[in-house]
Amino acid sequence: MKILIAPLDWGLGHATRCIPIIKYLLEKKCEVIIGAESRPLHLLKKEFPSSEFVQIRGYHISYSKNGSMVFKMASQIPKILSGIKQEHELLKRIIKEKKIDAVISDNRFGWWSKKIPCVFITHQLMVKSPFVENLIYMLNKNYISKYSECWVPDAAGENNLSGDLSHKFPLPKNAKYVGVLSRFTSTPPLLSKEKGVRNEVLIILSGTEPQRTIFEKKIIEQITLLKKKILIIQGITEKNEHKKISENVEMVSHLTSEELQKEILASEIILSRPGYSTIMDLAVLGKKAIFVPTPGQTEQEYLAKYFSEKKIAYSVSQKAFDLNTSLNESKKYSGFTENYSGEKFKQAVDEFILSLK
Repeated sequence: MKILIAPLDWGLGHATRCIPIIKYLLEKKCEVIIGAESRPLHLLKKEFPSSEFVQIRGYHISYSKNGSMVFKMASQIPKILSGIKQEHELLKRIIKEKKIDAVISDNRFGWWSKKIPCVFITHQLMVKSPFVENLIYMLNKNYISKYSECWVPDAAGENNLSGDLSHKFPLPKNAKYVGVLSRFTSTPPLLSKEKGVRNEVLIILSGTEPQRTIFEKKIIEQITLLKKKILIIQGITEKNEHKKISENVEMVSHLTSEELQKEILASEIILSRPGYSTIMDLAVLGKKAIFVPTPGQTEQEYLAKYFSEKKIAYSVSQKAFDLNTSLNESKKYSGFTENYSGEKFKQAVDEFILSLK
C-alpha cells in the first residue's frame, strides 16, 4: 500500500506525533510518502532519511508579538481558506502522479479525496475561543465529515489529556479515540542521580515564531543566575549546533527523537510549552513539567490551566515567568503519574490498512 501522510506546518507537534504512525506503517511494509515543508520537513527527513518526500506549501500564517492570537488568526481566515483550497488541488495531482492508495492528514483540512480513503487526525474537535465556540465546532465538524475517518489522539472518558478540546462536544460519526500518539516509548522515568539523571532542568523550546525566540531570550537572561545543570533544546531543526551558555548550561539546536527521549528521562523536570504533542510525550514518559503557554494561544492557555487545576503541572504566563520561582512552585505538583500507553493507535492503523485491501 502506498500511503501519503502530511502534518500541518504550525509548529513541530503535528509532525512529531506523525512519527509513530510512519514507523508503524513502515513496519507493516507500507510505502510511505511524506508531505511537509520548513521545520517539519527538516525534522521528518532526519527521522526518515530513506523515505520519499513531497514539498507541500504551508498556510504561512503570521503570529502576534503581543495581544490576542485569536484576532490575529481571524484576520487571516481568507489566507487559510485559500491555503486549504490550494492543498486540495495539489493532492489531486499527487494522488494521480504517485498512485496513492490512501491519505493520512494531521490537521490539514484540504487533504481529503473522494477517490481514495483519507484519515484526518486532530485533538481539537472544538477550538477554544472567547466567542462562538459552537459555531467553530460545527465548521470543524463539516470539514472532518469529508474524510473517511477521524482519529482523535486521546483516551475516552475522564482520564484524558485534551479535556474540552475533544470531549466537550459529541464525537463526529466518523471519529474515534485512538489513544495517545507519542514518538517515545513507555519507559519508567529515571528520577534519581544514582539512576543517571544528568539535567536538573531540561528546557524544550518549540512553537511558532516570533514567540519561540522571545521566550528563549527571556530564559537565557535568567538561567545564568541559577547554579543548576540545565540543557536547552531550541527546536530549530534546520541547524545542528551545540554550545555552552555557561559552566552549567548547554544549548543544542535540535535532537533526534531517540536522543530527546534519553534527555527527558535523564532530567528531573521539563520546562516547555503545553503543546498537545509535548503533553502526550511527557505523559507517556511519566515526567514532571512546568508549562508556559504561548501568549494569546488559547489552546495552550487552556491546557496549561487544565493540568494546573488537576495539580499535575505548574503553569505560569510568559510575562510573569521566573525560572527560580517556577522550580519552587512545581514541587507542589505531581507530574504525570498515570500509565499512558503509546501503543493503542496501532489498532486503528491495522483496521485502516485492512480496509484498503
